[in-house]
Amino acid sequence: MTEERMTTLAGGCFWCLEAVFEQMPGVTRVVSGYAGGQVVDPSYEEVCTGQTGHAEVVQISFNSKTVSFKELLKVFFTIHDPTTLNRQGNDVGSQYRSAIFYHNEDQHKDAETMIQDLTREQIWSAPLVTEILPVPVFYPAETYHQHYFSQHPGQGYCQFVIVPKVEKFRKLFLKA
Repeated sequence: MTEERMTTLAGGCFWCLEAVFEQMPGVTRVVSGYAGGQVVDPSYEEVCTGQTGHAEVVQISFNSKTVSFKELLKVFFTIHDPTTLNRQGNDVGSQYRSAIFYHNEDQHKDAETMIQDLTREQIWSAPLVTEILPVPVFYPAETYHQHYFSQHPGQGYCQFVIVPKVEKFRKLFLKA
């Protein structure tokens, strides 16, 4: 019997998060989408304006017997900068904020503990700005956003932004 769980994470462009988490053992499904805003079923174009309040997110389904929520968070904090408010690299706006949308109280506690531990370890020179919030309504992104990196590996953004994150993940988290 599998122990299927779900979490929703925002860490900049959803293509980057999706590309990494799709390769993680124990992850069974990754869906790019939008969460945390006030517009019902927003489009990509609407979210890009920064006016809907949504963040670009990935909703991750995972087998908790294979990978823990804490392990997912370790990867999450490794592949994005949790110290930049409403920004990841050249992607600027509230839709690119860092957030953990927890699905249950255990995830809430684990997320708070992880942020406290990372803050204490002073890995970054600036304070963490990652929000920890209950999961809001999730809206899947348009079909052309799903599995973007695997479908467009040679595209410029993929080569210059996503590939380094995927390589870092593989180096630090995948066993040879």
